[in-house]
Amino acid sequence: MKVLLVNTNRMKPAIAPIGLDYLADAIAAAGHEPNLLDLCFSENVDGDIEAALRRFDPHVIGVSVRNTDDCYFSGGAFFLPEIKQIVTKLRSRSEAPIVLGGVGFSVAPEAVMDFVGADYGIAGPGERPFTSFLSALERGLGLETVPGLLYRANGVVRRNAPEASETSDLPARRRALVDNGRYFREGGQAGFESKSGCSMNCIYCPEPHAKGRRIRLRLPDIVVEEIKTLLAQGVDHFHTCDSEFNIPAEHAKDVCRAIIAAGLGGKIRWYAYCAVTPFDEETADLFRRAGGVGIDFGADSGCDEILRRLGRHYTSEDIVNTARLCRRHRIVFMYDLLLGGPGETRDTVRRTIDLMRSVDADCVGVAMGVRIYEGTPMAELVRLQGDPGVNPALHGAKEGNPGFLKPVFYISPELGDQIVAYLHEIVGGDERFFLPSNEQVASNYNYNENTVLIDAIRAGARGAYWDILRRLRAQAGPRSERGRNHSENGGESASESPRRASPPP
Repeated sequence: MKVLLVNTNRMKPAIAPIGLDYLADAIAAAGHEPNLLDLCFSENVDGDIEAALRRFDPHVIGVSVRNTDDCYFSGGAFFLPEIKQIVTKLRSRSEAPIVLGGVGFSVAPEAVMDFVGADYGIAGPGERPFTSFLSALERGLGLETVPGLLYRANGVVRRNAPEASETSDLPARRRALVDNGRYFREGGQAGFESKSGCSMNCIYCPEPHAKGRRIRLRLPDIVVEEIKTLLAQGVDHFHTCDSEFNIPAEHAKDVCRAIIAAGLGGKIRWYAYCAVTPFDEETADLFRRAGGVGIDFGADSGCDEILRRLGRHYTSEDIVNTARLCRRHRIVFMYDLLLGGPGETRDTVRRTIDLMRSVDADCVGVAMGVRIYEGTPMAELVRLQGDPGVNPALHGAKEGNPGFLKPVFYISPELGDQIVAYLHEIVGGDERFFLPSNEQVASNYNYNENTVLIDAIRAGARGAYWDILRRLRAQAGPRSERGRNHSENGGESASESPRRASPPP
């Protein structure tokens, strides 16, 4: 069967649709023919849709939903209306069934499917379920045989149980569908995945719901072959797409060992999302020798009581340990903070900022407000507080939004008014902090349509977006003593030496 895969993500800087690359390999291995309609760079969406349908005439259309919104309180961008327009245009020009997928879809599959108006959807990892769906269509089998499939029956959206298989028997990842070279030139990095799924219990995070709670590992040698494939396409800066690269710890070490054994440690530069624990001396050493130059730790808070409320299993002392190890091994590091959750006060915010200063982080990303996602403990907590429409802690689309599909953020009422101004006051101009902002400056931590980043990448900057911004600010003038860089050998641009892959996205 001929399958048209549509990338609807038009955010800039450009992020390659890694899920469609993976899906195409599975489709081809199953004997079908994948083709890509990449709307990221389109200057005429309607015209490009019509041209692709005329040229390819697909039997099935797969539409990727990477993000439903920009997950940024002061940004407020909501992407589903545009995706709905794309689906409507596809349906007006083709009778092929339209199947939704992707992480953004899997966060709230029933709600997204209804909003967009697609025929089918696949929640969770899509390689095997999508090929099962194609087989069911080809052979006239019942749709109940397809794991993770959403479909309409008697006017009601039904959802099959997800697959429970491993990833080790998936086909080799050739990464041939997407123009990864162009995405590297315009996005500054490429993603790779060493595992899928997340077993953590953070109260706000939809990833266990979207990707599956059971972690499915890729063999380290297969990961190395994927990196080699991208290197052959001219890509040498990478970012892991794992929820947390170092969970489980031994698998992360094995991936680093495989990269070192393949002789790639001196040829690539890569970044990772990591949990604060487990992170030890051996992990830091192997990561650096494997070409790893930067780590983004999802710290959330520097206060132990807030960490417990958020479902985190580490302490502020563990955060101190990661900083010590990264400095010792010349790894650039940053902490992502998520301020405003249940129980947050101005005192806990100040203590968190003080901890970030004391560990002398290279960068600190500050997000204000906790995005509410259906199916998470945070959504349950909000509902226990009564009618969301009148809850003073909630901000955003509170009315007519029962499943929190449109962006809704929780900010602790104990923080009072003017919390962003207070945050700016206590940070006091410390150049290491990326603060909530809608301005196009190097301290803006919203990556969506970030012209500072776009221009820097166009000029040759490569690497994780936070590290590019760090280097831009370092180039703008002398750094203060408290903002000094401990990791001068990490994260240079490609022009200086021979990935946040997904901006939060």
